[in-house]
Amino acid sequence: MQPTPHVVSAFRPPVGLRHRHVQSLLGGWPFRKRWLGRQASGLLAAARDEIVDCGAGVRLLGHYSPQASRTRGLVILLHGWEGSAAASYVLSTGGRLYDAGFDVFRLNFRDHGETFALNRELFHSCRIEEVVGAVKRITTVHPATRTFLVGHSLGGNFALRVAVRASAAAIDLARVVAICPVLRPHSTMRALEEGLWIYRRYFLRRWRRSLKAKAACFPDLYDFGDLRRFTTLTATTEFFATRYAGFPDLDSYLSGYAITGNALANLSVPTRLIAAADDPVIPIEDLADLAVTQALTIDVFPQGGHCAFLESYRLRSWLDRAVLAEIEGAL
Repeated sequence: MQPTPHVVSAFRPPVGLRHRHVQSLLGGWPFRKRWLGRQASGLLAAARDEIVDCGAGVRLLGHYSPQASRTRGLVILLHGWEGSAAASYVLSTGGRLYDAGFDVFRLNFRDHGETFALNRELFHSCRIEEVVGAVKRITTVHPATRTFLVGHSLGGNFALRVAVRASAAAIDLARVVAICPVLRPHSTMRALEEGLWIYRRYFLRRWRRSLKAKAACFPDLYDFGDLRRFTTLTATTEFFATRYAGFPDLDSYLSGYAITGNALANLSVPTRLIAAADDPVIPIEDLADLAVTQALTIDVFPQGGHCAFLESYRLRSWLDRAVLAEIEGAL
């Protein structure tokens, strides 16, 4: 698959930032997040918390940052698994978009962003209907001349699935941008299990923490025992998918949120998918199995890691410019 020309210059990191693990790990470096918080000061100062009614009794927490005067449109941002609306990549992109004149709504998925007490049932990645409901509610409460949806990693996966369902749900989206989206969950699981240990350890630690927090909020529903008995992501996922999410087996669950095959065949919202060939979490080969549709444009770059695309030693992300350019191109 050949890269598609983009409206901004192609991503070319300096020599010292070309390794996929350097990109991926520095992208989430805590010190970088502190710096990004200062860079996104306008976004954060304008933010107000909102509980989003998604229908069927589901509530999600979001942070809405409106412009003080005239706005150029609304951008809804979706984070990745075990991330939040305060993740470094969300603040980086959101701050750039807000400073460019857009209203920004950063949505937390269920059980993310310290929202464990909002809903009794556990989060899982097949809960697409509540995310569709959230986007629908946000666009109803905050109508804009143009609304855009941007997602990173699992958020990119959700953004693409929302886009497929947008017409049926009467959601008017001007454009969608999916950054390093989860394509085939089976492949991502395998990459995490067999790849560099630090990613597997990170997600296991974060997930265990989240599950303990959920159980503390609903001790009448959940007693998970010692979660350390599950030493792999595969075993942990299989246990919760079959015991608490109602799936007959692990394969059924992972297949439930795959976007390969015909999952995107009915996509009609103009969409750009940005991916890195060296992504250590999302095997790039799975892009070949996406349904072909005129609405979808795919950019593949040799380097970039997972949702990083750091373009300088100051750890600025090229993605911020690319997303802004893509959205401005739809105005």
